[in-house]
Amino acid sequence: MKLRFLGGLRSRLVIVTILVTVPMVVLLMWLDGRARHRAAAYALSDGITRRLQHPEERTRCEASPSTWGRPRPHGRPRPADVPDGPPRPRPRPPPPMFPMGAPPVSYAYDEHLVSANPAAPLLTAADRRKLDESSMAVLDRPWYGDDVDVLVRTPWGSGPCSFVLVHGTTTPGFIGALLPASPIWLLPLAAVLLAILIAVGPMVARIRRLTAAVQRSAAHGFSGRIPADGHDEVAELARAFDAASREVQAQLAAKDQREKTLREFLSNTTHDVMIPLTVLHAHLTTLREAHASGRAPDPLILTAAMDEAHYIGALLHNLAIAAKLDAGAPGMIKGPVDLNALVTRVVSRHAPIARQRAIALEHAIPEKALATEADVTMLEQAVSNVLYNAIRHNRTGGHVALILEPRSQTRFRVRVIDDGPGIPPEQLDRVAQRGERGHAARTRAPDGQGLGLDIAHRVASLHGHKLKFAESEYGGLEVEIEGDQIDPSSLRKDSITSA
Repeated sequence: MKLRFLGGLRSRLVIVTILVTVPMVVLLMWLDGRARHRAAAYALSDGITRRLQHPEERTRCEASPSTWGRPRPHGRPRPADVPDGPPRPRPRPPPPMFPMGAPPVSYAYDEHLVSANPAAPLLTAADRRKLDESSMAVLDRPWYGDDVDVLVRTPWGSGPCSFVLVHGTTTPGFIGALLPASPIWLLPLAAVLLAILIAVGPMVARIRRLTAAVQRSAAHGFSGRIPADGHDEVAELARAFDAASREVQAQLAAKDQREKTLREFLSNTTHDVMIPLTVLHAHLTTLREAHASGRAPDPLILTAAMDEAHYIGALLHNLAIAAKLDAGAPGMIKGPVDLNALVTRVVSRHAPIARQRAIALEHAIPEKALATEADVTMLEQAVSNVLYNAIRHNRTGGHVALILEPRSQTRFRVRVIDDGPGIPPEQLDRVAQRGERGHAARTRAPDGQGLGLDIAHRVASLHGHKLKFAESEYGGLEVEIEGDQIDPSSLRKDSITSA
């Protein structure tokens, strides 16, 4: 089981604070010891220098170098200082020569750094080299403790007292120290650490609340909002989580929409294709029976069979494009499109069904090629749907015309005009909606789903074109698609201009 304490922000902050504080305290103590050590060394050097300047000090040192420099017991006078006769009041002693807590000990050395005092520390050539540039040298230690050793050259510099080593100790509160005499300085440090932990407590609590809010949002499909109070980094993190939650929610909604579109596509395909397939199968069965009995095929049945086959092809094209449009990502591939060639292809594709229905299909294109920037497959399907709608819902012996013409120097217009039953004026605004068709169209083709004009309207919108419905001057319906032209010179022979 993973320990929660070891992984918490508070515990990590405590660990990091300790890892930072301990080396800082150690360094501070080292610097404090160094400052005390240096201050004591200079005090010892100053004290022994003043002592050696006394006229009788050389005589005393050279007279007994083995015992010179040892401190006298407190309150015990030298034997030579004891006066004859009755005791007299002792005069007040002069101020101490060394302002240290404990009296220093001095050792005398000759020119070769050899001392007659058997208790004197041994000195090396390295210690001697420290005096080459100065009359005083501090014998450093790896860790600055209480002991301080200072090597001083005497003013006379010869004899058994050529050098003097002074050994002393630092005292608490000595001038030059960085830290106070007692460990009381640790209390402010502890207070700072405690303040850090107290200050970080509310932040940890906010992060935990944010974690709980994110978990609740994820459990409910990222539908809930994540609160973002304040203006600090935690609030910014909450707002970032909230933005990410909305983005995930949008992506999930888009995914659900695509799945719904796929299901509807499969359902529409199954339903819409099965009906004309059943009708086509019946027509083909009738034709086969007529052929088996030696009778001539009925032209009306043959026309109906071709009509159903043509309808199935148009329906599959429309369902495929409708699924792409409903998914919200049609994936258009735009390029230069030759509108003259597109109109010619659409008319050729629908000419057989028009002939079978005895409908006169005419078209007109300008001598100068017109071009536009579009997805050729979608635009051709849109024009095809409009033309097929005019043929399918027209009467026998009717007329349909497909006209391509320049609207202006920069605009083109495609018009499909028929003299069929038309659409009442009050329904013109809704005719482009999916499933919306005129009453006459419902009567003539009750199995249709109204996808054709809906796709034409949506394709035109995607390309920035205008799709308008109006009553034809011949009594039927006039559909107009208007859009921007491009320079026909952009058309290349190897460019794709057809589906």
